[in-house]
Parts: sequence; C-alpha cells; structure tokens
Amino acid sequence: MSKIGVVIENIINECLGLPPNFLKEFNNDRSWDFMVALRYLPASNNENVGITEHEDGNCVTFVLQDEVGGLEVLSNEEWVPVVPAEGTIVVNVGDVIQVLSNKKFKSATHRVVRKGEKSRYSFVFFHNLNGEKWVEPLPQFTKEIGESPKYRGFLYKEYQELRMRNKTHPPSRPEDIINLTHYAIDN
Repeated sequence: MSKIGVVIENIINECLGLPPNFLKEFNNDRSWDFMVALRYLPASNNENVGITEHEDGNCVTFVLQDEVGGLEVLSNEEWVPVVPAEGTIVVNVGDVIQVLSNKKFKSATHRVVRKGEKSRYSFVFFHNLNGEKWVEPLPQFTKEIGESPKYRGFLYKEYQELRMRNKTHPPSRPEDIINLTHYAIDN
C-alpha cells in the first residue's frame, strides 16, 4: 500500500502544481504508516452508527470495503454513500494535505453507517508522516502568492496525540474536541 501512497502523492503533487516527488521527498519515512482491519456488527433497532463523522489526521487514507458498504462522505451538506465496487480503493485526503496546501485540498469528512443484517468489513491503510515532521502551509500556497496561512504550524506527533486524547479521554463538550480547527488562524 505504501507504493500506492507514493503514486497518489505524485498525483496530488501534479494537481497542486508542486514539483514531481515533492511529497515523497518531504516525507520519505514510511515507518508511521499502518493498516487496520475493521468489523462493524449489523445495525440494531436503535443504533446504526459505526463511526461518527470525522476527518483523518494523516496525509492520505485508503479504504478497501466489502459489498455491504456503509461509508459515506459529506458533500454540500449532504451525506453521500460511497457505493462499494469490487476491486476499488477509496482514497481520502487527510488533514496534513489540507494544511500543506493551505486548504486548496480539503480533508474528506466521512462516517460509517451500519446497515441491515450483515456485518461490514473493511481494511484501512493510513499513509502518514513521520511524527517528527513539522506541518505548516507551504510557501507555494502562502508567501509566494500573497496569501496568509490558514493554519499555524505543528509537530505531527503532537497533533496525533491530541486526536488520540479525544478517544481515550473524551471531552464532556463537543466543542472541546481537538481537530484541525485547533490550529486554524482567523484571517
């Protein structure tokens, strides 16, 4: 999957007008990448949420889902099902690309809804940065074009620690959940 990650990085480079191999050279350390296998039990009469809406805090996420489906993406304030198709991989841009591009690319807001009588299975690969990488809007999207940065910089591992704390010690108020808006700059 790491090789597919490099291919997608090159596509993102081209779409953003960055030099070839820019993202690969920005982070050539694949030691923080990981894959998880997920099983969602069938929906019950009063509960169908598999994973609540969120954005991924990494560079790019790859989702291989079974025929049951349930992955939905938020588009124009509406939840759109990602219809499963055999042999396909769903690609979600994560928070790191959103910050580096100064929000030219937006991290995909998505969720999983449990369905019917069957369990849902998926494999998810997280193409990450090395934890010691500093993340901030690139000059190509700020200084060089006269735009202000939309985010202040941060150390990747510190951002991941804050996101993990949301899960291990959930805040009592939804507005206290740490996500990318924690680093947003009001311009």
